[in-house]
Amino acid sequence: MKEALEICPTTAFGLTEKGILLVDVREPEEVAEASFDVSNLMLIPFSQFEERYHEIPADREVIIACHVGERSLMATYFLMNHGYEQVVNMQNGIVRWAEKGFPMKGALKRKTGGCCCGSGSHGTDGTNHSCC
Repeated sequence: MKEALEICPTTAFGLTEKGILLVDVREPEEVAEASFDVSNLMLIPFSQFEERYHEIPADREVIIACHVGERSLMATYFLMNHGYEQVVNMQNGIVRWAEKGFPMKGALKRKTGGCCCGSGSHGTDGTNHSCC
């Protein structure tokens, strides 16, 4: 299978300025906290991606983004497997976008414990695990 193309947030920002579609695959609660502030933005939560991917125009250049670039990379490969040829993943997600000072609505909250989702769980041994 062909490797997915990946671009940095700086390149992604420049492309969105030229009208390329940015698809944010983060969940609604993440988007409510902080979101990309670009004119060509589509929100399709990763949890709904398989059912809604067809809403993304197949004949248009598309950048897929998420929090740190992992879900968006999976979504990029999913689209490639479904015939999309003009799709790229934005590496490092909205975290790096924010670090670069690119346009945003809201602000990212700092995650503790290095966890991707911030929710804790308890293991079978009764210990508290900081990541899901």
